[in-house]
Amino acid sequence: MTTTTALKHIETDPAPRRTARVSRKDNGMSPRRRTALTGKHLLLIVLSAVSLFPVILVISTALKSEAEVRTDPFSLFTSFSLENLQNAWVVGDFGSYLLNSILLSVPSTLLVVVLSTMAGYTFARLPFRGRTVAFYLVVLGLLVPFFAYMIPLYFQLRGLGLLDTLPGAILVLTSTGVSFGTFFMRAFFSDLPLELEQAARMDGASEWQIFVKVMLPLVSSGAGALGVFTFIQNWNNFLVPLLYLPGGEFRPLTTGLYQFTGGRSLDIGPLAAGTLITIIPVVVLFLVMQRQVAEGFISGAVKG
Repeated sequence: MTTTTALKHIETDPAPRRTARVSRKDNGMSPRRRTALTGKHLLLIVLSAVSLFPVILVISTALKSEAEVRTDPFSLFTSFSLENLQNAWVVGDFGSYLLNSILLSVPSTLLVVVLSTMAGYTFARLPFRGRTVAFYLVVLGLLVPFFAYMIPLYFQLRGLGLLDTLPGAILVLTSTGVSFGTFFMRAFFSDLPLELEQAARMDGASEWQIFVKVMLPLVSSGAGALGVFTFIQNWNNFLVPLLYLPGGEFRPLTTGLYQFTGGRSLDIGPLAAGTLITIIPVVVLFLVMQRQVAEGFISGAVKG
């Protein structure tokens, strides 16, 4: 009888229920906070829609038939046709523009990554007289706008016989990215433990072996992030090929799209197809490398 009475008392005791209600109330979200969170989500949705709408419109227009583009250019995915892509590829010669963009972006990106990695290691790990002054002179390139020296550079390239050549444009693209790359990679090398370098030297490793076999694998995420960032910047560069590749033989996608616009200002469908051809490689590269890019920039921010 005593045990039964105790069990009934526990079942009918309102204290646990009050505790549960208090716990739910404490863990719950206040109406004011819930309203603020809802407003933030709505704002993010609106901003995402505004940002994605031009891209969706370009994709939709590129995949429409020419008749559908003329009758209703702002409707989304009302028809499907590869006619605009074929016209842009064949008539607009975007196949050649794509190859020229690759020939410009890939070598210049590799040069920026290699030179910046070696320079960053030098300024971070190798003591020599005037190291700080030399580093700030390199970083000074970040403060000088390209517009300040683009005209003198034009005449210099012409005097050297590099105007309207791939090597000349590649050198210009490389020079515009080395300052930031050196500053970026120096932050990674500066944070590496000194004991790794000392242990490698005790084992008889040369300076080059220390750099290649010990240090470089530890900053691979930073080098990858720098490579993706530089490639996207060079791929989208418009002013350098416009100024230093005036002949049109090595015209990349950016200036090719500009010429295509000037000559076919009313052909919205092929123009959208050319834009789609231009942005697809960059989007694919970023989607493949996005984790490494995020890790590289986050690590650089923490270390720098």
